[in-house]
Amino acid sequence: MSSKTTMIPRSRGRRWAAYFRNNWQLYLLILVPIIFVIIFKYAAYPGLRMAFMNYKPAKGYEGSAWVGWETFEKIFRDKDFHRALRNSLAFNFLDLLVGFPVPIILALMLNELRFPRYKKLSQTVLYLPHFLSWPIIASVALNLFKPETGLINILFMNMGWIESGIPFLSEPTHWAVTYLLIGVWQNMGWGSIIYLAAITGIDAELYEAATIDGAGRLRKIWSVTLPCIRGTMVTLLIMNLGRVMGSNYERLSAFGNVAVKEYQYQLAIYIYEKGLAGLNFSRATAVGLFQSLVGLLLVLGSDWVSKRLGEDGLL
Repeated sequence: MSSKTTMIPRSRGRRWAAYFRNNWQLYLLILVPIIFVIIFKYAAYPGLRMAFMNYKPAKGYEGSAWVGWETFEKIFRDKDFHRALRNSLAFNFLDLLVGFPVPIILALMLNELRFPRYKKLSQTVLYLPHFLSWPIIASVALNLFKPETGLINILFMNMGWIESGIPFLSEPTHWAVTYLLIGVWQNMGWGSIIYLAAITGIDAELYEAATIDGAGRLRKIWSVTLPCIRGTMVTLLIMNLGRVMGSNYERLSAFGNVAVKEYQYQLAIYIYEKGLAGLNFSRATAVGLFQSLVGLLLVLGSDWVSKRLGEDGLL
């Protein structure tokens, strides 16, 4: 028995060594992103102690005084923080409510296309906005949505739908709607990739069985496609819930102006103005830590709820 037990680990070790010799290039390639994640994600963790210090760059960690929870107390008493938190939560929940179903619908539509070239062209056109920076998107949007000379308003006025230009990006309510819809447009093509991958993994025999039962396209989507990708939908929903405390400074600054500052003022703007711009790194770190902790709690809570409802969950 002892000889057999010693031979099994040795043979397994030889197989792993042979596999590594034949595929070492793959491990070398994945080593690069792992190093980046370690440097830019985990190596920054020691800096979180700034949230509990009156950090001064000139004095460093050793010379800066510990203040405990004082920074958090100042933040939670700050009216600007309450306004930024309220706006961030409102816009992120609306973004989730409006933007989450769109990639699913888009993936279902792309999956139903039967002409390969048209399907590839549509996918390329829809994916492209994800690779454009927010300043580029904002510059195009500003020209399209100008109240008097913008293409959208000119088309609406020529069609007789409106008598004067709509201030899409210079009036708070119109700005909020336009801001959300542009964000959905920018992300919907990229988000549909995951759902398309999940759809391609569905067993074709399920569709054949549905066809035999007399199901049409819509019935197949409702009874076969959507139930089969439900696990993917739940996983992405949990991940998106973890981002409801976040905000994108590049996006907000690109679309920001004085007229809409009340809605534009979100946590990313607060961190920059009250933290980084004022060299108050302790406050910036404290707000970032607060965002991360709340996001983590939302992910864990939604994962627990999904498991209670019978789904696999994320963790």
